[in-house]
Amino acid sequence: MREKIVPPLVPHAVAQNITDFVVEQAEKPSNPALFARRDAAGAWQDIRAKEFRADVERIAKGLIASGIGAGDRIGIMARTCYEWALVDFAIWFAGGVSVPIYETSSPSQIAWNLGNSGAIAAFGETAQHEDAIRVAVDSEGLGVTNVWQMTPAGLDVLRTAGTAVGDDELEARRSAATLDSLATIIYTSGTLGRPKGCELTHGNFVGLSENAIAAVSEVFATGAKTIMFLPLAHVFARFISVLAVAAGVQVGHTPDIKNLLPDLQSFQPTFILAVPRVFEKVYNSASTKAENEGKGKIFHAAAETAIAWSAAHDDGGRPGAALRLRHLLFDALVYRKLRAAMGGHIRYAVSGGGPLGKRLGHFFHGIGLLVLEGYGLTETTAPISVNTPSLVKIGTVGAPLPGNAVRIADDGEILAKGVCVMRGYYNLPELQAETFTDGWFHTGDIGELDADGFIAITGRKKEIIVTAGGKNVAPAQLEDQIRADALVSQVVVVGEGRPFIAALVTLDEEALPGWLDRHGQPPMSLAEAAANGLVLEHVQSVVDRANSSVSKAEAIKAFRVVPTDFTEESGHLTPSLKVKRAKVMADFGSVVEEIYAAPKPSVV
Repeated sequence: MREKIVPPLVPHAVAQNITDFVVEQAEKPSNPALFARRDAAGAWQDIRAKEFRADVERIAKGLIASGIGAGDRIGIMARTCYEWALVDFAIWFAGGVSVPIYETSSPSQIAWNLGNSGAIAAFGETAQHEDAIRVAVDSEGLGVTNVWQMTPAGLDVLRTAGTAVGDDELEARRSAATLDSLATIIYTSGTLGRPKGCELTHGNFVGLSENAIAAVSEVFATGAKTIMFLPLAHVFARFISVLAVAAGVQVGHTPDIKNLLPDLQSFQPTFILAVPRVFEKVYNSASTKAENEGKGKIFHAAAETAIAWSAAHDDGGRPGAALRLRHLLFDALVYRKLRAAMGGHIRYAVSGGGPLGKRLGHFFHGIGLLVLEGYGLTETTAPISVNTPSLVKIGTVGAPLPGNAVRIADDGEILAKGVCVMRGYYNLPELQAETFTDGWFHTGDIGELDADGFIAITGRKKEIIVTAGGKNVAPAQLEDQIRADALVSQVVVVGEGRPFIAALVTLDEEALPGWLDRHGQPPMSLAEAAANGLVLEHVQSVVDRANSSVSKAEAIKAFRVVPTDFTEESGHLTPSLKVKRAKVMADFGSVVEEIYAAPKPSVV
């Protein structure tokens, strides 16, 4: 059994609860800009620490005046926006506990989060969100007595109500929370069943933030900026939102990922955070654009050069002279344009929520953007481990952050302990013994730990496929490689209890038109393309490449291209873009049965 324990760099928390980060920043003579938001003309306007603190306090006083008591649960349902951070900190200043809700949630999902957590109030960003919350509350008879909109008028209601609450009363509320106090209940994505509420404390956020800032100081240095586009209901974005205030990093928000490129160019962040699918889409979009403009050969040569240049740096190596010259040439022709498209100032990106893939990691490093891949779960306040600029191994998820520890169990499962680990699942004490062993949290992921303490994720324990022949197959290794192709959107490997491994594949609707045109095919729908001979031939070649990385027993023997994509709207992806395998199997089970009903493994 191998384990890696990293002592904390900040052994004793400086802050006593999350709100101390805001107070500390507001009391600095420099009064740093903590946020930026667009004005009516679309220009970014700074929001400095003193201004942010003052508004947080006004809204917190309004919550107290409205009957919110210490420890009361309050839901937040909104897109990624500045008001989310404002309300989140106001809830903590008032001594409350925030309960995030994805803004795409159905009434039944809203009702589960609010009802299971025992929330007595909620915020909705817009009138539509408020209506959705009220429908959920009324349908289940929940005890939610107040629903506020996060519009200027809605927040003004609380600002006005708070004028009757004194500073001393607010300060007593704010300072009463300790590191052991509950800060938020974040519900898991529900990919493996009913979402479970993870109890994350002020100590989880404080201890992890302070140690992460110390460990990754290059990313969070003075003048650092990031733009938030991941859902703030997700633990990854939520943790970075708190860490940014602790570090004095300026944060902008963009609620619609369709506006991401122009927002990157205008805000000019120094680092971004994203899930692997975003990096895949950036690469595939650049590749598709180059192909459509007749520059595909140049792009692919530049990509191979970037990957080779980055790989040459592994284990302290250095590229040869010829490779350095090619890299300089393609920097002028290709890489510089890619960096400019992302704002021109990004040096680092933090990736979490799933495996990125070694090839993609080397590509971005090669173009001048070091992707620091990390690993964590909702139950661990996001990062257990992360690569750092000074300690990086592309293809791994880094070593444990200071204050955290990782152990590999005899069956390969990753166990975690430290400042990041939640105190338990809300209202599910029976899961404590199942989830923890001698204080070690069972992550459910399978992985390896090298001699330097770097972690490599090889699969999800509950997703391991055992074929009829007894072969254990980790689907992620195949899926990641197939999904990296520009024409492929999603892939689900199947084969539990079956005689061979197969797969369901979906096509990328944005990439399809250009691909068809380049291959002399007329425009067609996803359903038509799913039966097109050239499309199927291409997908087969992608599957063949993935198969070359595994044994014959693990290789995909047959696949079907399904006529629609897996999306969040269709219910097949979580808001963090993870595939809901159970939902896919429920909706496409007949397609899987068709594969195995064929007389022998075949490709369509």
